[in-house]
Amino acid sequence: MFPDPSHHPPALDLFLMLAMGHFLGDFALQSDRMATEKCPGHDVTLPWYWWLGSHAAIHGFLVGLITGVPLLGLAEWVAHALTDIGKCRHLYRLPGDQAIHLATKLLWTWLVVRS
Repeated sequence: MFPDPSHHPPALDLFLMLAMGHFLGDFALQSDRMATEKCPGHDVTLPWYWWLGSHAAIHGFLVGLITGVPLLGLAEWVAHALTDIGKCRHLYRLPGDQAIHLATKLLWTWLVVRS
């Protein structure tokens, strides 16, 4: 009834899990307030860096959990925060932001699979 998972390349499986985790973190787990107030100058209830740090930490946790590598979680925490700062500064829009995030997940996949 279900396809045999042993026929899937492990890299594809890992990338798909990271991508799904990313969309969970960026859309389902990010409130409207967090999405707005994580940008400098738009913070009202808390300083922006608390919102951004918390949002990026969720992504770091998901990457660490999915890969089993806490240091990749830390790398994701930093990479996600830097990418979102670029979006806050209008260096790119949502499609560019999401492309950068997914490219980062490809990098994590490559690092895990090659080790």
